[in-house]
Amino acid sequence: MKTNWRQNLHLYISIPVVAAAALIYGFQPDFLFEMSTQTTDENNIYKAIMGLYLCFAAFWFIGLKQSSYWKAATISNMLFMLGLGLGRLISFATDGRPSVVLLLGTIGELTLAVYAYGQLKKSN
Repeated sequence: MKTNWRQNLHLYISIPVVAAAALIYGFQPDFLFEMSTQTTDENNIYKAIMGLYLCFAAFWFIGLKQSSYWKAATISNMLFMLGLGLGRLISFATDGRPSVVLLLGTIGELTLAVYAYGQLKKSN
């Protein structure tokens, strides 16, 4: 399967953004947001989120490099972004409006999910 940059745009955007978010969650959760860790268990949860995010970013990178993994990488990217976006929408309804950074993140996540879905449809 021959791919071009438009077909992979969702992966090209997601990899560095998700990897950066992973490192922030894992090592500096208070860097952009009003979050702080008080216990070892809280640190452990953030590090687990970091590991999960880094593994997804690595899988998406593999999907860019090996065409046999592109579809699986795109499906996982679509579901990852859709899960984040829908979770944030639930939070808006139950917890109220978050910071502008998280509002923009929600728009970006849902946009990437829709874009990934579109690329899957085109590839079939």
